[in-house]
Amino acid sequence: MSGPDVSGDVVELRVHGVSGAGPDQVLDLRQITQVAGDRSGGFYRQRPRRTHTSAVRGVTLEAYRWGDLPSGTVARTLALVILLPFMLVNVAIWMRPANSGSEAMVKSLCRVLALTLTALYVLAICGVALDLVGWKCTASPRCLTGRSWLSWLGGQPVGLRLAVLALVPAAAIGLVWRFSNRPGRAFDAFRAPDREVCELPLGAVGQWDAEPLVGRLRSIHVAAAFATLNLTLLLARAAAGATVITIALAVVTAVILAACVALLCTPPLIDRGTTNHRLDRVTSTLRTIAVVLTVLVVVHVLASPQPWSGRRGLPGYDTTLAGVFVAQTTLLAALGVVLLWRRDRRPGVTPMFGLGALVIAATGVSLGVAYSAELVYRAADFLDRDLPTGAGIATGPPRAYTWAIFGFLRAVLLTLVVAGLLVLMSRRGRQRAAAAIVAHDYPNPPAEAGPRLRQVRTAIARARFTEKLVPLAVAYGCFAGLGTATTTVGLLGRFPSDVVERFAGLPANAVTFGIAFGSWVIAAIILGLIIGGVFAYRTVPFRRHVGVLWDLGTFWPRSAHPFAPPCYSERAVPELTRRITYLVGRGNAVLLTGHSHGSVLLAATVLRLPPHVGNRVALLTHGSPLRRLYARLFPAYVNDAALREIGHRVGWRWVNLWRDTDPVGGWVFSAHRSPAPSTVADPADAVDRRQRDPCDVVTPPSDSVPPPIEGHWPGESDEPFTQAVRELVRRLSERTGPPAPPT
Repeated sequence: MSGPDVSGDVVELRVHGVSGAGPDQVLDLRQITQVAGDRSGGFYRQRPRRTHTSAVRGVTLEAYRWGDLPSGTVARTLALVILLPFMLVNVAIWMRPANSGSEAMVKSLCRVLALTLTALYVLAICGVALDLVGWKCTASPRCLTGRSWLSWLGGQPVGLRLAVLALVPAAAIGLVWRFSNRPGRAFDAFRAPDREVCELPLGAVGQWDAEPLVGRLRSIHVAAAFATLNLTLLLARAAAGATVITIALAVVTAVILAACVALLCTPPLIDRGTTNHRLDRVTSTLRTIAVVLTVLVVVHVLASPQPWSGRRGLPGYDTTLAGVFVAQTTLLAALGVVLLWRRDRRPGVTPMFGLGALVIAATGVSLGVAYSAELVYRAADFLDRDLPTGAGIATGPPRAYTWAIFGFLRAVLLTLVVAGLLVLMSRRGRQRAAAAIVAHDYPNPPAEAGPRLRQVRTAIARARFTEKLVPLAVAYGCFAGLGTATTTVGLLGRFPSDVVERFAGLPANAVTFGIAFGSWVIAAIILGLIIGGVFAYRTVPFRRHVGVLWDLGTFWPRSAHPFAPPCYSERAVPELTRRITYLVGRGNAVLLTGHSHGSVLLAATVLRLPPHVGNRVALLTHGSPLRRLYARLFPAYVNDAALREIGHRVGWRWVNLWRDTDPVGGWVFSAHRSPAPSTVADPADAVDRRQRDPCDVVTPPSDSVPPPIEGHWPGESDEPFTQAVRELVRRLSERTGPPAPPT
């Protein structure tokens, strides 16, 4: 889309944060027009009514709006909430330590963990369709009574029932396969150029073209999903005696699963770009074989004359499910060993004790287990016709699901206890630090400012709790991993209520009630995520609170799970790079201003700019999580070397504004609270500028309330922001000579 391009000496290009603000809000204007991009991601300016459109003379305002890139329709949002565990495991693969020696192992373990999540989802659908409905309900007159939509299967042979209901998981796999092919097409026109302009890992953001890798992962996961369905059917068929055909089909199924795991454990091979067409043919062939094998297995189940086992539940299902839980526990333990072994042991260098990838991976696995268990439990509760809770648990889903819900509830409760202890233990220190900051900022307050000072101290103390989330996240990751491990106890045929009553002395009925309560807690969490996902992209204030997690997760390409939400940075960074290069080529200098997550997009963009463009660019960040969050969570990509390279690329024309009341953003290089000296030996020391927040604690004569506490809100209309713009514009105007031509 095109529109008026008003030439000016300096263009201030603003990039919003996770609030998903409209272009009129970003520009602080009402009359705007789009000059580039489309409805999902575009560039906007004020309509040309006067010469200058900024508070600073000689500066033309422009905004880049990317908020709709990670969002979509309500139906897509609902689907992405269900696939949230996939996104978490995908993020974990990018949280590896800076030590390059751990990269291959972390990638392999995270990718195999992602594969177990796909298998777990398939098993959950099989548990509903094949075990609860096909094996139990259709064989029970009580269950079929009043259900005409299901009663037609009653009295039919077991093979026919299983063959018909196997279409349900097969259709679910095909549906996810279909939808996972669609998101990447929207970004096809924004592939980055082939040239390399930065060797740092974060600089590769604009170079990411994840579609070849995602295509291979998609084929592998689809093959594994159909193989899981095949294995479930074949184990049930073999329970009463395996024939040669059953054994042959099971061997081929095992070979497919082994091939999927082997391919995921070869990162140098599978991570190659578009040149590896042979590997693409291998993965697509593997997928085709798995689909054809599923047809053969369904025909075999339908036509085999062998009698079926008379067990209460679907034969082999419990064992398969417990096997997946054992595999997940083993993989999480191996990932923890690798991270601890390879972490940088220098004090203060390794964030989150080097366990960031393990924490997020364990959280994703725990959430996937909870989702799966809740799906089976809700279906069992519906089919049981209000059977008493204890009887429903004893005769309903496999015991491994009971242990899964018990483990999830235990992890949540223990984490809440740890969170409460952290709040209490850190309160005095946070309040003491907040009091010192308030005393420094407002040295001689009047007596009537006392209530407002207490509010400011509380805001600062709450904002400083962000640092305490690191040990809290590690604690939950450990509890979630232990919860997954305890699901394997289901192999022994024991219920949690029996074990807890025997070893802890708690009444079995209380434990049974806790499990039922935990099931409803999981249902409430899923419902809350769905409602939150819908409102996050319909209500701007609501998204400001929850959008940071979603936008952080979808910033990174799908490198572990192909069914995770698509990566918007594959379009945003090349699009920003192209626009900035165009503006500089027209003779403009460009001042980049990014709030919150917008500063992360701009940081990656600066590393993609050619040198002749970077010489005419300045950077202003505010509310930036670069150091406070990204350097802690993604140390291999956002570190001191990357941040200094960004400063060098723009000639250290970089100002970062931060507030003590901000729970998300913070300083980048230095936390000094006094004004930065005019001349410093290290230019990085002059980047950070702290904003006093609020600007005063006394009600001004022109108002009836004191100035607001801004916290993480953008401050484009604040005087410190305007002063920083003036300074950077002046420094840009001091450049000499025209821009150098590209080489």
